Amino acid sequence: MNLNSTIIGQAISFFLFVWFCMRYIWPPILMTIEKRQKYISDNLNFVKKERESLKLDQDKIKKEIEDQKKEALKMINEAKKQRNIILEEARINAEKERNILMLKAHSDILLERVKLREELSRQVGGIAFLMAEKILQRSIKKNENNDIINELIAHL
Repeated sequence: MNLNSTIIGQAISFFLFVWFCMRYIWPPILMTIEKRQKYISDNLNFVKKERESLKLDQDKIKKEIEDQKKEALKMINEAKKQRNIILEEARINAEKERNILMLKAHSDILLERVKLREELSRQVGGIAFLMAEKILQRSIKKNENNDIINELIAHL
């Protein structure tokens, strides 16, 4: 055998093998690779879009949370204002009620005071008349006790 014919035979069979692979095997492999590349690029684009969408959604959620916090603070402040208004009204009403009760108690005290003075005056008058009566009964001299009686009458 000749070295040249062996090399030529091997070269022909290699070219036939390459042609067969290029014709029947290589196109499906390339098609599969292209499909896979397209699938991967589509998935990467989808992931990018979803990341952007997620970021937008996160921004919306952050803004919504801030708005809700502001709204909650407004509601809290409004509730505090209403609480202060209610407490102020209650304080004013309690003060009015206290004043009314104080006036009533003061008038009751004055009324009781007047009644007690009248009662005391009656008792003092009764005692004075009893004393005057006893003094008159004991006294023989009318002129000596006159000044005591006049003093008692002036006092009453």
